Amino acid sequence: MPHAQINGIRLYHEVSGKPDAPTLMLSNSLASNLHMWDPQMPAFERHFRVIRYDSRGHGQSDAPEGDYTIETLTADAVGLLDYLRVGKAHFCGLSKGGMVGQRLATLHPDRVDRLVLCDTATYMGPADLWKDRIELARSQGMAGIVDATIERWFTAPFRANAPRSIAKVRDMILTTPVAGFVGCCRAIQSMDQRETIRAITAPTLIIVGADDPSTTPEKAREIQERIAGSRLTVLPEAAHLSNIEQEALFDAAVVEFLQAA
Repeated sequence: MPHAQINGIRLYHEVSGKPDAPTLMLSNSLASNLHMWDPQMPAFERHFRVIRYDSRGHGQSDAPEGDYTIETLTADAVGLLDYLRVGKAHFCGLSKGGMVGQRLATLHPDRVDRLVLCDTATYMGPADLWKDRIELARSQGMAGIVDATIERWFTAPFRANAPRSIAKVRDMILTTPVAGFVGCCRAIQSMDQRETIRAITAPTLIIVGADDPSTTPEKAREIQERIAGSRLTVLPEAAHLSNIEQEALFDAAVVEFLQAA
């Protein structure tokens, strides 16, 4: 099984695509797993060596009890790059994965070639928002948060017209360990990268769904203002998981950016 022992846990990962091409690492959102990137694989595997992994607390990776931090999640990504003997890679993360990408490019600029930050933010207050979600997950399990999460992640037309995609994401949410969800909620709750991301020097593309109610286009613009030379792409008719809702537009934006001279 493709597990790596990283920072005291087993981290599940998959490597695919072109072995001799530039490496692209993908990092998943809260309450999903590496399969959230399935729609991107046909396009990305044509151009890159793709590393996908289940974040700590998600999918087939270990979900230790306790609070996590963005720094811990970032160290997991660096540890996996080390394990796979990758010196430098493109990095694409969505939501929580984008928060990891920001920290990675800030603390380890030598490990990031180009950076893609999708439907993410530098700060996600207030703290009470996360307190309520944590209490609900602990008391009712992931079934207690799944419906509200699906409503935030996708627009109403997509929910009505793409039942198979919705069912797949719903299953990811429901099978996320509560300990992993809570640990990562704590990481997001305590995160504040509003000033530190000004140090990022990697060429950066920011992508956001025009209808994202969580990490809004306004939050994306805040990132763009802080990272010198960064670009912003707003995808129409898409909410939080814009990579799924606007698959073709998302793929084209990322591939074009990563292959630009």
